[in-house]
Amino acid sequence: MYCVLMAGGVGTRFWPLSRAAMPKQILNLLDERSMLQMTYDRIKPLTTPDKVLVITNIELKELIREQLPELPEENIVTEPFGRNTAPCIGLAGSIIQKRSSKDEMMVVLPADHLIQNEAEFRNTIEAALTYSQSKKCLITLGVKPFYPETGYGYIQRGDKIFETDDKAVYNVRSFAEKPNLDTAERFMQSGDFLWNSGMFIWSTELIMEKFAEFQPDMFEGIQEIYKAVDTPQMAAVVEKIYSQFKSVSIDYAIMELARNVCVLEADFQWNDVGSWDAAYLISDKDKNDNAVKTKEHCLINSSNNYIYSKDKIVALVDVDDLVVVETDDALLITRRGQSQKVKTVVDNLRRKKLMEYL
Repeated sequence: MYCVLMAGGVGTRFWPLSRAAMPKQILNLLDERSMLQMTYDRIKPLTTPDKVLVITNIELKELIREQLPELPEENIVTEPFGRNTAPCIGLAGSIIQKRSSKDEMMVVLPADHLIQNEAEFRNTIEAALTYSQSKKCLITLGVKPFYPETGYGYIQRGDKIFETDDKAVYNVRSFAEKPNLDTAERFMQSGDFLWNSGMFIWSTELIMEKFAEFQPDMFEGIQEIYKAVDTPQMAAVVEKIYSQFKSVSIDYAIMELARNVCVLEADFQWNDVGSWDAAYLISDKDKNDNAVKTKEHCLINSSNNYIYSKDKIVALVDVDDLVVVETDDALLITRRGQSQKVKTVVDNLRRKKLMEYL
């Protein structure tokens, strides 16, 4: 079994801490180890370092080598440009097939998620591997929602088709994009919708068949990359082919089109830590429900705040429900519940060509 860690994102919703040269998955946001390292630690008992691929960008390659020194250098694979998850998975699949076998099993994981109860996570992955291999299906992991999150995609489950050891597998009825609050509340009330975790399990042979069926132009490019894997021409070929790829997610490119798609309902705590609001939810809090990540602080008549500062003392007086994040060169203050909009700050800075803050 190969494991593919997708680690090329920038994490714009975690500005000003997350920057292009030090994105969310590289930061120690939640632990002494980075989110990438925590992801690797979770999957490590199920495979070996030579069967873990990290797909990232050239700017992060050296940082990732430092964080995961046990991986072979050739297993840290760089994309010349970001093209979303479908090209990323196609690139990884071509490498796996060249280095192993056509039908090698493949687990695809984002490198920047928080998962608690890691033993249950591994049990779920093993159950998904067994079912996918025996039934020749594409499996995605869905998480039962416990609040109406508007920042996640959703999966509508259909009929239950398999159950063993408390693991239930369902047909997928539909995929839904990030909903508004009213729609998210309806999703929760229906009981048929799961959060789309962005984690996938399938055989490499099967996902390549689906690329050939639904994305034939992309498949042709993937085949060209396959021929160049581990040759001196690989980087040049990948750059040429990637310049021709459209930017598209694996959900749009394959999962919403294929028939043999299943969702396994996961029973572990999961959070994609996609915003400062998410960081607040999973952080330890004081008696006034403040989550404080500072050396020193002074909070007077203030509650339900998230505060991050590496070096400075932070004082709050008579304020509630704020996110306050301070770095050497920037300060973010926003209302809790609005931190998904931090991405617009990054967009504005880019339009103003203030690249030194990105």
